[in-house]
This record gives sequence, structure tokens and C-alpha cells, in this order.
Amino acid sequence: MDLVKRIIQQLELPRDTSLTYSQQLITNEDLLPVVAENRTWRSYNYVAFWVADMFNINTWMIVSSMIQLGMSWWQAWICVWLGYGLATPFLVLNARPGAIFHVTFPVVNRTSFGVFGSLWCVFNRGAMACIWYGVQASIGGTCVLVMLRAMWPSVNNIPNSMPASSGTNTRDFMCFFLFWLISLPAIWYPLHKIRHFFVVKMIVTPIAAIVFLIWCIVKARGVGPIINQPSTIHGSNLAWAMVVSLMSCISNMATLITNAPDFASRARTPEAALYPQLFALPLSSSVVCLVGILVSSSSQTIYGEAIWSPIDLLGRFLDDDPSHATRFGVWFIAAAFIIAQIGTNISANSVSAGCDLTALFPRFINIRRGGYIAAVVGLCMCPWNLLKSSNDFTSYLSAYSVFLSSIAGVMVTEYYIIRKGTYNVRDLYETQKSTWYWYTYGINFRAYGAYISGILINVVGFAGATGRPVPLAATRIYELSFFTGFGVSAIVYYALNRAFPVVGAATKFEENDISNYDASYANSETSHGVEVVDVAADSKDGSSENEKV
Repeated sequence: MDLVKRIIQQLELPRDTSLTYSQQLITNEDLLPVVAENRTWRSYNYVAFWVADMFNINTWMIVSSMIQLGMSWWQAWICVWLGYGLATPFLVLNARPGAIFHVTFPVVNRTSFGVFGSLWCVFNRGAMACIWYGVQASIGGTCVLVMLRAMWPSVNNIPNSMPASSGTNTRDFMCFFLFWLISLPAIWYPLHKIRHFFVVKMIVTPIAAIVFLIWCIVKARGVGPIINQPSTIHGSNLAWAMVVSLMSCISNMATLITNAPDFASRARTPEAALYPQLFALPLSSSVVCLVGILVSSSSQTIYGEAIWSPIDLLGRFLDDDPSHATRFGVWFIAAAFIIAQIGTNISANSVSAGCDLTALFPRFINIRRGGYIAAVVGLCMCPWNLLKSSNDFTSYLSAYSVFLSSIAGVMVTEYYIIRKGTYNVRDLYETQKSTWYWYTYGINFRAYGAYISGILINVVGFAGATGRPVPLAATRIYELSFFTGFGVSAIVYYALNRAFPVVGAATKFEENDISNYDASYANSETSHGVEVVDVAADSKDGSSENEKV
């Protein structure tokens, strides 16, 4: 028994032992407001972040499904502009509380769902981040395979020693594991320092994309036939195909919209997290998709078929007894895609999982440990099996965007309409009945009523997406699932707050913290009414970003 107790003590994070047991369930160093010296993200860091995040294989290929629906390339490209352009205001709106009060998504979510009610939302977002980490790592493994083939062609002929039940083979698993392994050091760095990696990726990956594009156009002696391919659908069929396509872009952003405060909490000024994100996100995504269209169009001239996956196309370059120059070019571009996938996994998944798991288990997990847990889950879940059943996986992701949009609808309504920008930051770390965010036993049932309403509006349409016969109206509602989920949850939450007003509801919009918690935290020697303990020297893994708790 003593041994178990000692092990638990070794695993625990440094904490203020004077806190009550319930306070220890909702507080640790990485959940507190970010101290001033760690608010290091400037405007260009957010530009670099979105260029880095959008440059990945999923974004590159997203127009392929649109063109396969029968749209022309420019119609598909318009859908990308509209989809990501419409998603951006929602992201910026939800990021605002993080930029103003310097707290992460799990803490912002407490304002609307309650200090304990927020745990379900945090679990949902954290689980999604872990799943996506494995999926993106699996895609990254294919990049490693192409890079290794460019150096050692014999890699492609590694004999298989794994059973068929594993769903993979020795060669592919080796490449997946290598990508997983080289990704681990990036998780180590805290949020206020990882911004440098995004700047590097912003430089390297666009250069590789331009080289790839020029190479394909020269090889094909033109941009290929897709550019001249007309639309094969018209009228209402075209209109709804475009709606479905732009909604797929928004669904891809649902996870990042929900946890937008995570990165905004590191902003040096609120404006740094506003205008750069508003323009960088749709612009970078549209440029990546345009390059993907042109490269794939050129591939149709070269090989007689459109190859939408850039990694598959690079692999084809290696199939025809390539020259040393070709192998070097493939190696460079594949290496850039590896950097791209690592950056996407960090920005969209490991950081999100770290913040969420920190809120679920604050005594034992901080952002760094949470990121490594996401990596382990991503390894153990065998993500290649998910990608094999792409239709089921896509349906699952579409359904999950409904859950997340309902959460975002409640959060945005809470901040801009109910509280009108006014926070009581000290109450975010308290569990007393008199506090703002205690609601009913720590759970805001108004938020859950709105959240469930936003899900229910899409349930029938989701059944239709799985193959069951449903009315056309339900299908159309589901095709607009992000807006219907967000809109219904927002309206219901507003109505419930009018019927059952909450403590602290504001009458005018004014972004301020009535508890002045951030100033007292930075300038005084007490927090939660007890002496502040410096834990920098005692931290077992040095992962905490704030200096005091």
C-alpha cells in the first residue's frame, strides 16, 4: 500500500495542498490564466500557425470529392473559399475569450456548462483529438515511406512478417512508427515556444509545394485537362452539391473552432488573435487547394488518371526507374510533407488533447503529458483500420461535427449575449454555491438543454447519411449540420437564459474581469487565499508554462 502511495505521489503534479479537494479537481498550473511572460504569440505567429495547419494532405485533397461530384475546378475552389471563409468568423468569435482572459478552452467552457458540467464537452473534444492524432500520424507514415523509397528503393520490398488480422504490413507499420517517433520531440515544447516550429513550417512547406507544382506542369507540358473540364451537374443539383462541399470544409474546422481559445490564450494582444486568423485561414486553405487542383490535373496528363493524393503521385514518380535528380526531388517534397503532417498534428491534435486531458485529470496531467498520452492513444488505436473504411469514418466525423458545433453555439452565446464579455475569472476555479459558474451542483442544465437540442435537429438526417430512408427535408437539414447545430443550440440557450436568468448576466457589452484575478495573480503573493508556492524547481518534468500556482 505504501508503494502504491509513493508511486501516486511521484505521478502527481506540484500543487497547492491548501486547496480543497474539489478545487484540486478543477485546478492546476496549466489551467490558470497564462502569465504575461508566456503571452508570446504575435500576429505573424498566427499567420504562420494557419499556413502550417492548412498545408497538409487532407486540405490538399479536399477538392477531389467535389470534382468527383461533377463540379468544375473553379466551382470546387469557390466552395473552399466559402467553406473556410464562413468557418473563420466562428473560430475568431470563440477564440476571443481566450485572447482577452488568457485561459484555454476547458476553462472557457466552464463559463457556459459549469465547472463540472464542462468535463463532458472537454472529454468529447479530447477524444476527437486523440483519434485525429492517430489518423494524421498514419497519413504521415505514408510520407515517410515515400521519403525512404527515394533514398533506398529496396525499402519497398521489405518482407511482411505481420498477420493479416493486424490490418497492415511490416513495411507500412515501420514507416508509421518512424513518423510517430520523430513527432514526439515536438510535443515536448510548451505552447509559447512551439510557435517557432510553425514559422519554420511556413517557410519550408510552401517552397516544396511550389517546386512540386512547377515540376508537374513541366512534366505534363501544361496544367492538364481538369482545368478545362466543365461541370456535369446543373441547377439545384449543383447548388446542393456546392452546399455539401462547403459544409465539408466547415466540418473539418469544427474541432479547431471549438478549442480556439487554446492558442488564443497565448496572444500578446487580443488583436493578434483577431485579424491574422480572419484572413490567414481562408487564404492559406484556398492556396493549398489550388495547388492540389493544378498538380492533380497535371497528373492526369502524365499518367492518364487524376492522382489526388500528392504522396501517391510522388510514389508514381519513383516507379519508373527514376534518375538521381528525381529521387532527390521526391525526397525533398516528401520531407516537407512530413514536416507538414507533424505541424498539423501538433496544432490541431496534441495541444488540444493536452489542454483537455489537463482539465480531466489536473492532479496528474498537464499539457505536455496530455500530448504524449494522445500520441500513445494514436499508436494503440491502429488508425490505418479507420482509414480503410473511409465512408464509415467520414460519416462518423460528420456526425461528430454536430456535437462540437452545438458546444460552440452555447459558448459563443454565453460570451457575447448572456455575459456580454464580462468574466469572473476567480470563480472559474471555485466550487462554492455562491459563485457564478457553480449553477446546479457545478452543472449548467440550460447549456445541456441547448446542446442536446442542437444535436436532435440533425439526428434524423444523420440516420439518412447511414443509409436509412428519411424525408428529404431531414437530409437537407443534416447537410447544413454545422449551422443548424450551432444555430439551434444558440437560440435555445438564449431562450432558457431569458426564462431562467443566471447569476452575473450582463446588461451591456464590456470585456472585463470583475474579480481582477489576473492582476492579483501576477502582483500579489496569494491565490485562492493561500500562499503561492514556487514550483519551478520542484516540477518533475518541467512542463508547466506558468511559473507559479
